[in-house]
Amino acid sequence: DALVLQIQGSGRLRLQGSDGRMQTVRLAYAGHNDQTYDAVGRWLINQGQLRADGANWPAIKDWARRNPQRVQEMLWSNPRVVFIREEPLPDPNVGPRGAQGVPLTPGRSIAVDPKSVPYGTPVWIDTTEPLSGTPLRRLVLAQDTGSAIAGAVRADYFWGWDGDAAEQAGRMRQPLRMWVLWPRGAR
Repeated sequence: DALVLQIQGSGRLRLQGSDGRMQTVRLAYAGHNDQTYDAVGRWLINQGQLRADGANWPAIKDWARRNPQRVQEMLWSNPRVVFIREEPLPDPNVGPRGAQGVPLTPGRSIAVDPKSVPYGTPVWIDTTEPLSGTPLRRLVLAQDTGSAIAGAVRADYFWGWDGDAAEQAGRMRQPLRMWVLWPRGAR
């Protein structure tokens, strides 16, 4: 879970106080160590531990549960370290701030390569949901980025934090078509 938090760059943490009350805090991206990101899924594939078509977060977490003696080796295969800071969570209905500086909206925000798609740009996406195969076609906004998102037709869909969001996000490797919507004459 700590690795997923580092890769996602933000998350929520439930803490139990000494009085027994639960408190939820937001953990937010605060920087990184300038090392390249090497995917642990790729490392597991190269080690012969996972097949390329099955390297998703549920499979990686399952491998870690079955191979606790090798977890540190897997983690050390990625030299990038992401630093996280705690932020208050005054409204649990508001998403984390993306690179654009505004809260992300579940189902309506994507992370992009800002060299290809400027922040704030409306984008029409056409893909499928990973668990059900249901078509996922909708207007979203480019509001975040990530080091693994490079190039024009790459996006990371923000599923949110409730329900099956983690499961959906962990399996999302779908083919994607996207249309970037600019005013006539722009760009």
